[in-house]
Amino acid sequence: MDRDPMISEEKEAPSVETRASQDDSRDPGISAGTKKLPRSPLPSPKRGVGGRVLLVRALSGGLVVGAVVGGLLTGGYGWIAVVSLLALISLGEFYGILRRRFHVSSGIGLLGGLGILAASVFEVPERVDLLILTLVALGTLGIEVFRRQLTGTSQAIFNMGGTVGGVIYVALPWSFLLDMRTEPWGQMVLFSLFLCTWSCDVLAYLVGLVWGRTPLCPDISPKKTWEGALGGLLGALGASGVVAYALAAPPMPLLIIGLICGTWGQVGDLAESALKREALVKDSGKILPGHGGLLDRFDSLLFSVSAVYLLFGVIWS
Repeated sequence: MDRDPMISEEKEAPSVETRASQDDSRDPGISAGTKKLPRSPLPSPKRGVGGRVLLVRALSGGLVVGAVVGGLLTGGYGWIAVVSLLALISLGEFYGILRRRFHVSSGIGLLGGLGILAASVFEVPERVDLLILTLVALGTLGIEVFRRQLTGTSQAIFNMGGTVGGVIYVALPWSFLLDMRTEPWGQMVLFSLFLCTWSCDVLAYLVGLVWGRTPLCPDISPKKTWEGALGGLLGALGASGVVAYALAAPPMPLLIIGLICGTWGQVGDLAESALKREALVKDSGKILPGHGGLLDRFDSLLFSVSAVYLLFGVIWS
């Protein structure tokens, strides 16, 4: 049988394996089968990086602690300035988190937060707080009316809820600190509140780092453990006992503050973590090197101070 001359003149196409071996033989980094691609040298870890990070964290955290303690001791306009600055920055960070998901009228919210703080400073009637919240809600709805008229879209529900929610979540608890500082027992209670909060944070971190095994809320904060939470509770109770002993004060009220900070305060920490989870952000801000934002540092305080104000500023008073 005669062969087709067109076929006989063609060379057989090399297989995939043949082409690969030919390409490998031309590559000086690969041999016929024994040599491997040369590995690029890995950079050696920098020494002292962890120490520098801890130093930065300590310095930035110490600056905030110094400002809070200094304002708390001096009182008056010094305390007002410290609280107002921390509150408004934290509120701005909260709105920054929400803006990752939807539009918020942060300008109106910051004005409302400033109004809440001013109402505490000037001791206006309590219903003024409600009036401010109402104006914030109506203002955001008015903006969404114009937005939909001009652009055809609006986010009235989310904008109103987020803007008003920020004033309630951040500004109101900070205003409670202004109210309590003017009371005869205010300085002692607030000092205990901050000390118990910070002791809880530090002990929860250290105990969780060393002995933490059982996840606390893995879907919200995977690194938090029940062991760390228990350590935080004991740290808060211990701090309240130290204050009671140092000031020769009745221990029970201060121990209650420690209990609140060690339990309800940790819920506040998890609550802010849930917000960041939904917004897909790690930190609320970058104002504190090594820590994140101010809201990250005072998230547990917002919950604790609200409960302490209810106990001492409303029920006890």
